[in-house]
Amino acid sequence: MDLIDDPQPGENAHEYTVSEISGAVKRVLEGEFGRVRVKGEVGRVFVARSGHLYFDIKDDRAVLASVAWKGQVAALATRPEEGMEVVATGRLTTFGSQSKYQLNVDDLRPAGVGALMAMLEKRKKALEAEGLFDPARKRPTPFLPEVIGVVTSPSGAVIRDILHRLRDRFPRKVLVWPVAVQGRDCAPQVARAIEGFNALTPGGALPRPDLLIVARGGGSIEDLWGFNEEIVARAAAASGIPLISAVGHETDTTLIDYVSDRRAPTPTAAAEMAVPVRLELQAMLDDQGARLSRALHRGVSDRRRRLDDLGRALPRPDSLLSPARQRLDLAETRLDAALAARVSRARARLVEAAADLRPGNLRRAIENRRARIDLLAGRLAPALARSVRQGQGRLDQVAARLPSLAPPRDAAGLRRKLDDLGARMARGWTARQRTDRDRLAALERLRQSLGYEATLSRGYAVVRGGGAVVTTAKAARAAPELEIEFRDGRMKPVAKPARGTKKPKDDPPQQGSLL
Repeated sequence: MDLIDDPQPGENAHEYTVSEISGAVKRVLEGEFGRVRVKGEVGRVFVARSGHLYFDIKDDRAVLASVAWKGQVAALATRPEEGMEVVATGRLTTFGSQSKYQLNVDDLRPAGVGALMAMLEKRKKALEAEGLFDPARKRPTPFLPEVIGVVTSPSGAVIRDILHRLRDRFPRKVLVWPVAVQGRDCAPQVARAIEGFNALTPGGALPRPDLLIVARGGGSIEDLWGFNEEIVARAAAASGIPLISAVGHETDTTLIDYVSDRRAPTPTAAAEMAVPVRLELQAMLDDQGARLSRALHRGVSDRRRRLDDLGRALPRPDSLLSPARQRLDLAETRLDAALAARVSRARARLVEAAADLRPGNLRRAIENRRARIDLLAGRLAPALARSVRQGQGRLDQVAARLPSLAPPRDAAGLRRKLDDLGARMARGWTARQRTDRDRLAALERLRQSLGYEATLSRGYAVVRGGGAVVTTAKAARAAPELEIEFRDGRMKPVAKPARGTKKPKDDPPQQGSLL
């Protein structure tokens, strides 16, 4: 019988598959530790497209991979940031595909107040570097807003304090947007409330507020942490409506206090900042009205007194008017002589001008012009004929040379055209003479119709005295002699002396009539 050698040490051991080993490790790890709390510093942070959150928790000697699934991320009270000291709560598990273990985190909190303050300081520096804390960005709040929007819890004492203070100072319309003021829902709800108020349409069914108040009572830094979230700070900075921050007590400071337009130490103080005191305004208006009345009365009195002083300094009306009245009297005494001299000069100029305007002179001038025109017209026809003959002669000379320069048919056409132009020129000249003669006859008829000779033919007469036309009986009696012009001639009337009167002496010879 052959002896069989013993197998090598370990050859009898059970063979495990990779999955069996991975499952055994997973059961041992999860059974041994179960749910644990781990304190450490957050290292690398990564958010996958699926929404899962991967990050590391480390200390000075080791690193623990951590994961929070998409559903768990929404429930986290604090989002991990690199360098943050945290306390993570969850279950240890393994990831067999990569032969590693990890912590499935369902709760994450900062490791004490020091960690929160460090994270707050980091956020504050980042927002300040972006210019969100710049005083130039802050806008003044309206003096008397019509509608005030309040972002706070509807069930707390804060809203009652604000409404009570507004009612005491100056009642205004108030719109309350209810939000959670602590916990993980605080930050997103407050940010949505600020954005919602800004999205309202001015003058719509729900009026858009003129001023926003974000308010919360006092509490610990953990209770107020929602107002330190970056989403709230950015929403407050982007608000188009002036915003007053009233979170916590006077010693509490949050990020929204730095980005808001004004910070109130308490919610009640925010209401006091929002509106003035109505009674104080009424008292101020009454005081201003009284001051205005006094100033107006004083101004009128001063001006009346000034007017009286100026009136006393003015001279009396008689002393002002007496020189002018005296000048007027002097001018009145000189007026008659000046008018008589002016009339004499005008009469002399009229007589001088009338010497050249006698009808006989005008008639002779017209006859001379007509004779000259007739003479020119008589000379015009022979001159035109002579010019036409000369032109015809030149044309004949040119036409004589044309056969050698152009075909006979072209010369004949040109000759016909030339004859036509000559005939048109003769007709044009005849028409021009006829037109000028008609115009001259029309002017003569117009002269005769405008002259007074045509009026004499209808039974009227022209009376002249002293060379001028007499139009009134007074002027006729004052004239040295009269001359009457009829249609067929002129005569001087001879007045018969009355019985018992002496024959007047002959007057000295006067200047004869120019007409």
